Amino acid sequence: MFTGIVVEQGEVLEPPPRLVLRAPRTSSDAGLGDSVAIDGCCLTVVAVDGDRLSFDAVPETLRRTTLGRLRTGALVNLESALRAGDRMGGHVVQGHVDAVGSLASAEPEGDAVNMTFRAPDGVLRYVIEKGSIGVNGVSLTVTAFDHESFSVSVIPHTREVTNLGRLVPGDEVNLEADLFGKYVERLQAGRAFQTR
Repeated sequence: MFTGIVVEQGEVLEPPPRLVLRAPRTSSDAGLGDSVAIDGCCLTVVAVDGDRLSFDAVPETLRRTTLGRLRTGALVNLESALRAGDRMGGHVVQGHVDAVGSLASAEPEGDAVNMTFRAPDGVLRYVIEKGSIGVNGVSLTVTAFDHESFSVSVIPHTREVTNLGRLVPGDEVNLEADLFGKYVERLQAGRAFQTR
């Protein structure tokens, strides 16, 4: 489990399926088998070598996220898994990407930038005004939404410490809808314990 509070940006040294990142801060505390959110996608550390971390990205992950399109030199948002007693600064984030969306627009307003992202219905069905959403692993608050997109207001600090500040319209992002909305929907449908 994560909070959507990015601790650093890691540099892609080798793209998937064996993803290798340079991540000085994250690697100093990471061990074999630990979970790390990479642009919002939870992967398991399979090797630590100094400031380098390695991960295996399986075909399912590459199909459902933007990780398969990473190139050498790209910067990705990183967050280590939450530990008992850690501050809960964002919202509950699983690192299970629901869908890929794209930046539709980025409009400055004072010190903030209002960013609008196109998203599929499978994500938008859980979006509410002032609710939480994960974009590339960053916990953000929804300011508005319609039938094809949602908007967030991004402060300067967030733009500086994450890769959101480098996005241009058309860039794809990993999206994770708020977990609690999914559970409420499932319970209301009366299928809480139904499996295949």
